[in-house]
Amino acid sequence: MAKKTKRAEFTKWFGPLLDALRDLGDSGKPREVSSKIAENLNLSDEILDEVLGSGQNKFHNQVAWARQYLVWEGLLDSSVRGTWKLTEKGKSAKVTEEQAVKICKKWVKINQKARKDSLDKEVVNKKEESFPEDFEISNDLLFILQSLSPLGFEKVCRELLREHGFENVYITGGSRDGGIDGYGTLEINPFVSFKVLFQCKRYKGSVSRAMVGDFRNAMIGRADKGIILTTGTFTNEAVKEANREGAPQIELVDGNKLVEMFEKVELGLKPKTVYEVDLSYFNKFIDD
Repeated sequence: MAKKTKRAEFTKWFGPLLDALRDLGDSGKPREVSSKIAENLNLSDEILDEVLGSGQNKFHNQVAWARQYLVWEGLLDSSVRGTWKLTEKGKSAKVTEEQAVKICKKWVKINQKARKDSLDKEVVNKKEESFPEDFEISNDLLFILQSLSPLGFEKVCRELLREHGFENVYITGGSRDGGIDGYGTLEINPFVSFKVLFQCKRYKGSVSRAMVGDFRNAMIGRADKGIILTTGTFTNEAVKEANREGAPQIELVDGNKLVEMFEKVELGLKPKTVYEVDLSYFNKFIDD
């Protein structure tokens, strides 16, 4: 008996992704979309916190792949970087799981022909260990950041904060920092500025709720604002803890957001122009 090919898991998010964008007013940031899907489907923390071998969040990874296929299908607009937007066709489209599988198979076939490769039938399953090529993340940058020494990562985070407008940024250093890796001042306007404490976690896995709580406890009496920067992810409970009502709010910067911050100020990055074939454009001519 022939071995049955495993179905790509990310196809189950095609319909929910379209629904989430409609709920958000037809467009939204990647994390907003993922959060709306999780809210609409009441997904468990077990699903939301699962990570891949690369250290990336599996749920968000799969949603990103679903988005890529919907772009190729012409249901999502890819013209605005960092924002997911429904096309006119996508605004009224409803995609069942069965239809999602057909869309996936169709574009796998088109990609195979476009690249002239004899890819094996499980190509879509292997893809789920990475992000789409045009998704807002650089695995190379994350790999480099994860390869730095703990102190090296703290220093590069210090430079990143300076590039984003922080002043008087210092690293505390040593084992007696009480969980605080550094601090700086952020000026909102000429009349208002405040002290911000930060913690750097060079992780491949997830930062837990307890870690966020420990950081907040270390902040008490020292600053009103805190930031945790990590090359990994945050568990769903960690996000809830960071935004807990009645407690000092903590800003969470995960691997995806960290890369975006590096890209925005081009810190350690050299911009280049890359052209990619717009398969969704040529799709309408395939059957002619």
